Amino acid sequence: MTAKSATKEKIGEGEKFQLGTVGALSLSVASSVSIVICNKTLMSSLRFIFATTLTSWHLLVTFCSLHVALKLRFFEHKPFEKKTVMGFGILNGISIGLLNLSLGFNSVGFYQMTKLAIIPCTVLLEILFLGKKFSKRIQFSLAILLLGVGIATVTDVQLNALGSLLSLLAVITTCVAQIMTNTIQKKFKVSSTQLLYQSCPYQAATLLISGPYLDKLLTNLNVFSFKYTTQVTVVIILSCLISIAVNFSTFLVIGRTSPVTYQVLGHLKTCLVLAFGYIIVHDPFNWRNILGIMVAMAGMIIYSYHCTLETQQKVTEVPQLPQAREGENDTLINVENTSTILNKRPPVYKDKN
Repeated sequence: MTAKSATKEKIGEGEKFQLGTVGALSLSVASSVSIVICNKTLMSSLRFIFATTLTSWHLLVTFCSLHVALKLRFFEHKPFEKKTVMGFGILNGISIGLLNLSLGFNSVGFYQMTKLAIIPCTVLLEILFLGKKFSKRIQFSLAILLLGVGIATVTDVQLNALGSLLSLLAVITTCVAQIMTNTIQKKFKVSSTQLLYQSCPYQAATLLISGPYLDKLLTNLNVFSFKYTTQVTVVIILSCLISIAVNFSTFLVIGRTSPVTYQVLGHLKTCLVLAFGYIIVHDPFNWRNILGIMVAMAGMIIYSYHCTLETQQKVTEVPQLPQAREGENDTLINVENTSTILNKRPPVYKDKN
């Protein structure tokens, strides 16, 4: 294989990867915005305000649907370290519970600041523990994004000791869980579906046990005493069905891109929800919301542009081959991970067993 053909092959693979990534991002946006609208109806209009318990049902339905898909051979079960899966699943469940507690014990403005803190915290953790590097252009685009979302969403900011501690723990556990989602898939070579299937039971169990107590603490109401009308039941079922796509796309996006990109996508969803809320249900909207969304969208566009540019540069960076001397036309060239390896000896086939 020549350097030119190797480059073309890598570019082709890069284009397929980008197409799959766009599909994953689109699914994540569409499903997340849909479930936010559905849950807003459930909690605002129908007064079902038990968020943690609802999330546990989402995860339980997701696991059941994946189990059916496994039986129908839509994907292959690939077990790996049970301790890793269990720890990862429980950590995910704890992070969800802490985020809900953070919202309950803080003002909405401070909760939004908590969500904004996830990106810089993730970047810091990846730099310190994974040795990852972020270019100045990426850092600049993230700063613009966070500024825009802050302008659009952060209003009243009220501090209290317990709420601040819960927010700090929520940020740390969320960052670690999302970084683990990416690293586990790469380390154990499992797909997003395989990881979600194995971790879902532990996430669901964590929230099924703690959910009713957390909801009682936050709402002073009992989820089991709620009057489940036909309308409420139908909307809950719809929310659970949409959550299958939400949970699947979350793991898919983080696995194909990065935890930081997933958080950027999350802020895009926030902007879309704000816009849809104004258009569909006529939520209050002012110049700050408009300005913030415009600045945030600019940051997302710049971030996407530079991410795409850097990805293409990595794909096309195939080292130039040295000129072959006369009589060396039988040189074997293996291209792997955009690296070109010269091997002048006959290939040695190792027993894989």
